[in-house]
Amino acid sequence: METRTFNSGRIRQAVYDPATRQLDLHWDNQSVRAYKHVPAEVFRRLCAAPNPTTYWEDRIAEEYPAGQPMGKPAQGAGAKSLKDLFGGADDRSNG
Repeated sequence: METRTFNSGRIRQAVYDPATRQLDLHWDNQSVRAYKHVPAEVFRRLCAAPNPTTYWEDRIAEEYPAGQPMGKPAQGAGAKSLKDLFGGADDRSNG
């Protein structure tokens, strides 16, 4: 996998897996957006762009299908949420 970190703009990190051709974009609001079937050249151009966010808007956002971010377990794959581990507000007794 190839990783590129950006110091300015809304995109903080781009992670590209050439084997699966998946691109994960990590944003300044802590969200991750994944795109499938992205050619390596698109990743290279994103990394070289003067404004990666603008490049994403113009060349990636509407062009490639969304995917599941790498390293993030799929729903029902045995991953536990904080509510599963600690219980929700409804689980606390009022006494």
